[in-house]
Amino acid sequence: MSKITELTEELVNPILEDMNLELVDVEFVKEGSNWFLRVFIDKESGVDIEECGIVSERLSEKIDELDPIQQNYFLEVSSPGAERPLKKEKDFHNAIGKQVYVKTYEPIDGMKEIEGVLDNYDGETLNITVTIKTRKKEMAIPKEKVAKARLAVTF
Repeated sequence: MSKITELTEELVNPILEDMNLELVDVEFVKEGSNWFLRVFIDKESGVDIEECGIVSERLSEKIDELDPIQQNYFLEVSSPGAERPLKKEKDFHNAIGKQVYVKTYEPIDGMKEIEGVLDNYDGETLNITVTIKTRKKEMAIPKEKVAKARLAVTF
């Protein structure tokens, strides 16, 4: 599956550069009996449905030329949404000062799921202020222990 996502990244990046858009993530997943190739794109002011449609059409043409995917699948191009995943170094730096959700491979201070404000990221460690009831707690989470990270929406 990773070959399909890597190839998709190679094919979509020139399209996105041409349109001044950013690739956030690519996933190829099976849900029920259906396969989905999902491409998440963004820009600072957010993407609209028209931009997603253009990228979808242009990417679909490129994929059809190569025909690298054996099974039937649905191509979806969309914004990552409010709970944007944090994967690249740039994503973590852009999230400083924002509410984040982090899931770790192993417990840190007894917790595997941490939500709080990302205070700092130095390339190796995420420093997050977590509020537990009424107390604030500073946590240092090594990047290599992060299984998943995303922006978090708070109400």
